[in-house]
Amino acid sequence: MIRFEKIVSALANKANSIAAIAVVVMMVLTVADVILRFFRMPIPGTYETVGLLGAVVISFSLGYTSIEKGHIAVDFLVERLPEGARLAISVANNLIAAVLFAVVSWQSMVYALGLKEAGEVSLTLQLHTYPFVMGIAIGCALLSLVLTGEFFLAIRGVER
Repeated sequence: MIRFEKIVSALANKANSIAAIAVVVMMVLTVADVILRFFRMPIPGTYETVGLLGAVVISFSLGYTSIEKGHIAVDFLVERLPEGARLAISVANNLIAAVLFAVVSWQSMVYALGLKEAGEVSLTLQLHTYPFVMGIAIGCALLSLVLTGEFFLAIRGVER
């Protein structure tokens, strides 16, 4: 199990690095577009590109954020429960979330394959959109793996 956790953690770190690069690209592209607008030479497709990269940022950072416990949690009530009840809630929460994100990943991949088959492209730059939807599927699958690992940790009685 420890090997599974290390592999998933390494994958989450790599995906988060991709998300960080995408944030930098979004920032540089936006700044360049704003500066070039002063000279009446805007970069075509900036809004579209930033939107697509936003999907990459969000989906690829999900797993790492979950590992780091960076998601918003309302735990003021759960903290007051006995340890056994906290672990039971953790087990249930991680299992339900892992299944949910596995289904989201699967359906995103189905949707991406449909986009690929239909030849869907973005409006301005005519970029294929299916790779970005596949990125969402990959990010959700990675989050599902992270939550599965946390589920098994909670079953063993380990709280992170």
